[in-house]
Amino acid sequence: MRTGPLAAVLGSLSVAVLATIVPATPTFAAEGPAERHRCPRLSADLEWHGTNKQQLQRVIDERGNCSNSRTGHGDRPVAVFDWDNTVTKNDITDLAIAWALKHDKILRPANWSDSSPWMTEEADRTLTEACGTDVPVGAPLPTSTNTACTDEIFSIRSEATLMNGNDAFEGDWNSRRTLPEYAWVPQLFAGHTEAEVRSYARKSRAEALAAPVGATQKLGSHTLHAYARYNPQIKDLIRTLKRAGFEVWVDSAGSTPVTNAWTGGVGVDRKHTIAIRNVLDQQGRITYTQEGCGGRPDSKGEDMPYIDGKRCWLNEKAFGITGPDAWKKQPADKRPAIGAGDADTDVTIVGDATDAHLILNRNKNEVMCRGYDNADGAWLVNPMFIEPLPRKDGAYPCSTTGYTHPDGTLGPVLREDGTVIPDQQDTVFGS
Repeated sequence: MRTGPLAAVLGSLSVAVLATIVPATPTFAAEGPAERHRCPRLSADLEWHGTNKQQLQRVIDERGNCSNSRTGHGDRPVAVFDWDNTVTKNDITDLAIAWALKHDKILRPANWSDSSPWMTEEADRTLTEACGTDVPVGAPLPTSTNTACTDEIFSIRSEATLMNGNDAFEGDWNSRRTLPEYAWVPQLFAGHTEAEVRSYARKSRAEALAAPVGATQKLGSHTLHAYARYNPQIKDLIRTLKRAGFEVWVDSAGSTPVTNAWTGGVGVDRKHTIAIRNVLDQQGRITYTQEGCGGRPDSKGEDMPYIDGKRCWLNEKAFGITGPDAWKKQPADKRPAIGAGDADTDVTIVGDATDAHLILNRNKNEVMCRGYDNADGAWLVNPMFIEPLPRKDGAYPCSTTGYTHPDGTLGPVLREDGTVIPDQQDTVFGS
């Protein structure tokens, strides 16, 4: 080994030469403002409530590809979004059903009771009488002209009741895993292929995006929204998250082919879109059977992406957790960094998020109780971006009836430590 002054000089020269050949490894922790501003940024032109934008940007900076402290699913942090009234303003499933009813795309079933294990005998009889038996089984019902049939179908979808006010469903179901009127929606498309249903949804999408904000439509004797919009702030958030290296998922209680017709508009592909998935027959047609989750068998809607079901499906698809464990809250590195929703149907996946729980305020009890209680300091409440709701009258009943138990009974909303969340006032709302 060389020693002495000459060796020192040669060593210095070697270091200098290597420095010109091998670039230094960047140290993100040492980045200053000039470097940090090159990280993906949320649009400065889009308004959010309060400091919500800044807090979301902080999560993007800390968990995204500008940080050297990335942890989580395959070193890619996960963000999950509900769809209806979170990514879009208004319900795209209702729009698709309305379009199908107006264009005679619902096929006559052999028995309406085949479409749901909870349908009452009265509902089966009422649908049979209203929709008729003139067309063969499997042929399109003339719902565009048969107002009675359209009314009964949409009343069941929207209210779980018949037009006379009687319940359309009865029996037992886990109210944190399914809702019969939600599970029934994809069944209305039985007999079609997924491609056909996607085409109907695309047509309803084109009409809804072209309709002016606030537009309504008549469906039988019902009035419902005729328009939809992608929320610009959420679309920008998804774009920024993807640029920052996040893996973005949609977790919806809607129908898979309907949801797939919309998610491409925000850059989310079918692989990252979770919704109710009906089993297909050998001809590729939609059946009444829906895929199960968490080791549960396929059924007619017992385990859909609904409240705790959204957790199960996300755990399976995004994190590869199978069997009964998919129903359980996971360690932080197996949970989303950001969760976004607008309703109690989303409360579990939004609450599972480790860094930010984003809620668009639609005055839904449990999710708003948790948002306003803000137990971990990471809940971000925002008015809806388009046609926000005014302030809710009275307090949210967090201490008494804000929580829905699996058997459907109501009770107090509890924190993770078991303490009761006190009633909360609505403080973030539209003008």
